[in-house]
Amino acid sequence: MNTLLHICCAPCANQCIEVLRTDGFAVTGYWYNPNIHPFTEYRERRNCLRDYAKIIELPLIERDDYGLRPFVREVAEDISRRCGKCYEMRLFDTARQAAEGGFDSFTSSLFISPYQNHELMRETAERAAKEYGVEFLYRDFRPYFKAGQEKARELEMYIQKFCGCIFSEQERYLKPKKIIP
Repeated sequence: MNTLLHICCAPCANQCIEVLRTDGFAVTGYWYNPNIHPFTEYRERRNCLRDYAKIIELPLIERDDYGLRPFVREVAEDISRRCGKCYEMRLFDTARQAAEGGFDSFTSSLFISPYQNHELMRETAERAAKEYGVEFLYRDFRPYFKAGQEKARELEMYIQKFCGCIFSEQERYLKPKKIIP
């Protein structure tokens, strides 16, 4: 089965790719992340993925579209619900690409993150699959999160400190610091 894997970053994708390949899937990576800001962060994550894809011989399709304006327009009316809009932008585009590219299915490395709204992502991917007539390959990759982070460190990958959107970066700086006695 030929599946298109939306990839948010190489550290999150490495175990997803390994699991899917072990399960017999032919995996092609798909880079589309208009939520990642600033541009230097976007470029760092994209370039890290490009390098990793070469090492593991992963076919990679890039929609190399730094989407600051479309992303902000999409989430501006209700920033508190931005994650849902972000999932829609990326997962619907991945489903479209999978359908147009003749893939049997699609999924996303987002499903490895314990920090994302897993059920909302799953529901969004299922809607996208229905709209584009391509199978959503559901996998809960969260049990592999720690191994993926360890592998990323071993390979000296760039590991980000926030999900990618400018609002999550702001929130990480606004969180109260933990004081260790």
